[in-house]
Amino acid sequence: MAEPGHSHHLSARVRGRTERRIPRLLRLLLWAGTAFQVTQGTGPELHACKESEYHYEYTACDSTGSRWRVAVPHTPGLCTSLPDPVKGTECSFSCNAGEFLDMKDQSCKPCAEGRYSLGTGIRFDEWDELPHGFASLSANMELDDSAAESTGNCTSSKWVPRGDYIASNMDECTATLMYAVNLKQSGTVNFEYYYPDSSIIFEFFVQNDQCQPNADDSRWMKTTEKGWEFHSVELNRGNNVLYWRTTAFSVWTKVPKPVLTQLMYKWAKPKICSEDLEGAVKLPASGVKTHCPPCNPGFFKTNNSTCQPCPYGSYSNGSDCTRCPAGTEPAVGFEYKWWNTLPTNMETTVLSGINFEYKGMTGWEVAGDHIYTAAGASDNDFMILTLVVPGFRPPQSVMADTENKEVARITFVFETLCSVNCELYFMVGVNSRTNTPVETWKGSKGKQSYTYIIEENTTTSFTWAFQRTTFHEASRKYTNDVAKIYSINVTNVMNGVASYCRPCALEASDVGSSCTSCPAGYYIDRDSGTCHSCPPNTILKAHQPYGVQACVPCGPETKNNKIHSLCYNDCTFSRNTPTRTFNYNFSALANTVTLAGGPSFTSKGLKYFHHFTLSLCGNQGRKMSVCTDNVTDLRIPEGESGFSKSITAYVCQAVIIPPEVTGYKAGVSSQPVSLADRLIGVTTDMTLDGITSPAELFHPESLGIPDVIFFYRSNDVTQSCSSGRSTTIRVRCSPQKTVPGSLLLPGTCSDGTCDGCNFHFLWESAAACPLCSVADYHAIVSSCVAGIQKTTYVWREPKLCSGGISLPEQRVTICKTIDFWLKVGISAGTCTAILLTVLTCYFWKKNQKLEYKYSKLVMNATLKDCDLPAADSCAIMEGEDVEDDLIFTSKKSLFGKIKSFTSKRTPDGFDSVPLKTSSGGPDMDL
Repeated sequence: MAEPGHSHHLSARVRGRTERRIPRLLRLLLWAGTAFQVTQGTGPELHACKESEYHYEYTACDSTGSRWRVAVPHTPGLCTSLPDPVKGTECSFSCNAGEFLDMKDQSCKPCAEGRYSLGTGIRFDEWDELPHGFASLSANMELDDSAAESTGNCTSSKWVPRGDYIASNMDECTATLMYAVNLKQSGTVNFEYYYPDSSIIFEFFVQNDQCQPNADDSRWMKTTEKGWEFHSVELNRGNNVLYWRTTAFSVWTKVPKPVLTQLMYKWAKPKICSEDLEGAVKLPASGVKTHCPPCNPGFFKTNNSTCQPCPYGSYSNGSDCTRCPAGTEPAVGFEYKWWNTLPTNMETTVLSGINFEYKGMTGWEVAGDHIYTAAGASDNDFMILTLVVPGFRPPQSVMADTENKEVARITFVFETLCSVNCELYFMVGVNSRTNTPVETWKGSKGKQSYTYIIEENTTTSFTWAFQRTTFHEASRKYTNDVAKIYSINVTNVMNGVASYCRPCALEASDVGSSCTSCPAGYYIDRDSGTCHSCPPNTILKAHQPYGVQACVPCGPETKNNKIHSLCYNDCTFSRNTPTRTFNYNFSALANTVTLAGGPSFTSKGLKYFHHFTLSLCGNQGRKMSVCTDNVTDLRIPEGESGFSKSITAYVCQAVIIPPEVTGYKAGVSSQPVSLADRLIGVTTDMTLDGITSPAELFHPESLGIPDVIFFYRSNDVTQSCSSGRSTTIRVRCSPQKTVPGSLLLPGTCSDGTCDGCNFHFLWESAAACPLCSVADYHAIVSSCVAGIQKTTYVWREPKLCSGGISLPEQRVTICKTIDFWLKVGISAGTCTAILLTVLTCYFWKKNQKLEYKYSKLVMNATLKDCDLPAADSCAIMEGEDVEDDLIFTSKKSLFGKIKSFTSKRTPDGFDSVPLKTSSGGPDMDL
């Protein structure tokens, strides 16, 4: 157990003058429950020791974790009869902050007023000299032939105490500050530092008993932008060696040796062979004259055989500079394909794979048409090659496009030749921050090309690191395993050079025509040099805006944004069938949604999830899904901002480690990946532009409404995904699932993909149903009640639509009941019957009179024939009865008589009626 104010749990604080642009440390505070090892002193037997003449200490802990409390005299040999050793507290025992251990009764007691205690910690805040236990070392990082000669110049380049802080060196030597501590229980180290200069690499790391670095801690320190900042790292139980190391790189001031006109042969360093052994190859003779190799494109050869960049406005294929023709401008960048000497903006070194220390060695060697990895000190060393670009100069049309993040791109051609498990890493660093691995190739790879899209206009470093084997062996068994880079091409580089000139838009001025930028969404006519807008529903190739063919049509059910930079869907869709047109509106699904896959486990049992964020449509094509890497933020004190890597896309994925695994309050989000950067189109077909959404990945739809599928592509190209990743989102009508509905992953592929390149999702929601139309409802007409009839409109069942038109209001009309019409019918029938009866009686009566007249005529005619006196008149005389009996020739019904009456009228207007005489004579027609 430590005395008050001493222990071994690290926290740090730094302060001091801020005008020095170098890392400084102050007040290192070590925490832990440990014990100082002591030895027991003895003295001659004199007088019995008083309490003021000795003090108590603990012995070293034994293998069982026990120790003894012993009395040690202040001055050995002055007294005797010291108290006997007693059993001490356990080695893991410690007091809290603000308390101290009273060694007499071995208990914790509070500090007196005006005093303080760190409990299990120790603080370093006085730097008049290097405190006990610290060590400062230096090394030289020069890689040329004079490295050995200049090593002595770094002996004074160490960490220097400056009173209230300790400062590192400012030259290009490597300075390391070390402190070793043995912890009996886990603890932390905290320190305050000031690090404003990004040209100096500042790293802090911890090594354990096996000299292995702690993989959980980021070794690269972030530059300080607001003065002094704190940094904290967890320490494990046992031995811990703390390293603070600074290295200054000046990639802009190194001048490579010029290309000579004579061939000079030297042994590759480090030399790992012997030329004295039998059969050994001798070094060829130097001095043979040869033609100078060409310069890289954009450079020209000077009289002393060096390569210099062409001035702006000109281009070169590696020989002479030529002015760009009128109507063109230089396409600036860096194109390296001849490796006669290392370019001035590139560095190479070797990083140990065991202790991660830089070595004064060359990691890559130039070889004319390629650059290759050197032998190194051991097979597990990292061969480092770094290219630094100060910034980029993208076209104006690209700058105006806020959604198109591409400002430049780097393309390199490489190959690896390996006999074991070699690895080639490609890493990107932004603003001197930690390099982020972008791609890794394992084993032998044939000659191939790789392209990386650059999305930030800032100082960027590109690093290639080659490791022959991961085994921690200080041997050279695989020196023939190499990585080769044939060419590197970076576009739109600020202050770059040009290998060709491209057409530009012309702008008239007083001195003639000059190049200008076309507005966003306009292409350049090669013949006239004028700007023309792209047609509707097309987007412009931002990096090749020449001719109308540069305007690429948008996919189905998509349209261009205002500046013709991307195609997007405004959350609407139409589907035509022979009977009707189905319209959709997915606006309710435009917000971002998240989905987590099933739990996965690493080989060590660490649980993690794949977490997806999706944004379907709308938002004028803006990508709304964001995935972050917050690993570096977790150790930043609460309330302070930190740097997080994040990506924005339509669909992105991140790896989530839950809090119960990490021990932090929040889960860890890492490895963000974009799965969808471009919307290809929207259709009900299962295949579009080479992307297929297999229907069998999800349960089949049962409503007869086909799924609407959104097809996306990403810009990231990997080894396994040579065409980039693709994503499909099936949007399915599900009336029972309210907005936003539910997202599903394929049942057979719990991480959303079965091959790592093509991702598939199913989104079921009521908002995915077609818009309601008149075909989706029908009318129900009620019976007429009290002269009123109602018409009600209801949805057809099952209802398979959402939104759209609303049901019409209920309609009420006036109507007549069936009783009314029955009464009307009876009344009309009764009136008709009465009328017929009256008419019948009338005609019958009239017929009777006519019959009588005819009978009289017949009778008169008969009398005439019998010489009877003629009748004075045919009329009925006064007193004659019209009711006299008539004898008819035949008996007929009433209707028959009427018929006879109407049918036997003579042409002269008289009716002819057959009559029979009373004597039975022949019938007579009258």
